Amino acid sequence: PSRTDVPEVNSELRIAVLGVGRMGADHVQRITRTISGARVAVVNDYVTERAHEIAGTVPGARVVEDPLDAIADPEVDAVVLATPGPTHEKQLLACLEHGKPVMCEKPLTTSVETSLEVVRAEAATGKKLIQVGFMRRFDREYEQLKALLDSGDLGRALVVHCAHRNPDVPSHFDSAMIVRDSLVHEVDVARFLLDEEITKIQIIAPSANPAAPKGLRDPQIAIFTTESGRHVDAEVFVTTGVAYEVRTEVVAERGSAMIGLDVGLVRTSAPGVRGGTITPGFIERFGQAYDVEIQRWVDAVHAGAETGNYVDGPGAWDGYAAAAVCEAGVLSLESGEPVAVDMVARADISGA
Repeated sequence: PSRTDVPEVNSELRIAVLGVGRMGADHVQRITRTISGARVAVVNDYVTERAHEIAGTVPGARVVEDPLDAIADPEVDAVVLATPGPTHEKQLLACLEHGKPVMCEKPLTTSVETSLEVVRAEAATGKKLIQVGFMRRFDREYEQLKALLDSGDLGRALVVHCAHRNPDVPSHFDSAMIVRDSLVHEVDVARFLLDEEITKIQIIAPSANPAAPKGLRDPQIAIFTTESGRHVDAEVFVTTGVAYEVRTEVVAERGSAMIGLDVGLVRTSAPGVRGGTITPGFIERFGQAYDVEIQRWVDAVHAGAETGNYVDGPGAWDGYAAAAVCEAGVLSLESGEPVAVDMVARADISGA
């Protein structure tokens, strides 16, 4: 039966985790060991043996083999989607049908059209039920940078420089996936920091890294233009063979600020002040961000019965906007020319 109620504020949230590959399995352990106010009740994966293996590490968890049955289960209050992107549309619509809050790892869906359908379907419920896993918004350094910009101390941000480097990527990675799977994070970062939409994108492909797999156009340089004409550039290089590096620098009217140097936020401004703080060591660069992201989502779901908002962070609209920019980016990768981002106006979707 459909379930449209939500847990009481003081109850323990019963979560179904769909997809327990690397990301989903990590979320299972995070919810079990780190997060308060929630437990993993159901595990699902298209590899049933994997689902049983992961469920066996969590007291009281059980396997439901069909993902739609897992969503509809009356003993499931909320859902974490870490399944492959092509399955997201149907699973998200099922969550909306059953009134289940959902944390969806990016992408929202794998096309602009289906992402917009999901945005409209959620808006029709009159509730905010979908959160999208752009975890950088929960990272301490990104939070510091956002707070600094919002404070106005540096004046208006004018230019954003980003670098996103991976030592390697899976063998199936192609040139378009660099845009859709890697650059997508810089798209969300730009929208988050500047509080406006991206209206145009150009992808430039320099000489390819000789160490990259044959045919992979890596590195790539992306240039965004925002609604008010601000400039964002992003270097994405996924086969460096060195390390995982993510850096963001904002240049503003009265100074600049940079994160991603493993020394905390570094700020320069008149009269030449420069400094930073040493941040705690992370096993993975964004481990802390994932912890905060999931805890804040759990807390928002508990509070949602009163507010109708089960989201604390990027929502369905943010997933749609990122998909629209990346779709234009893939077209630009093919042509080498700037491409306008085709999006509906947010104001045209009541409740989006």
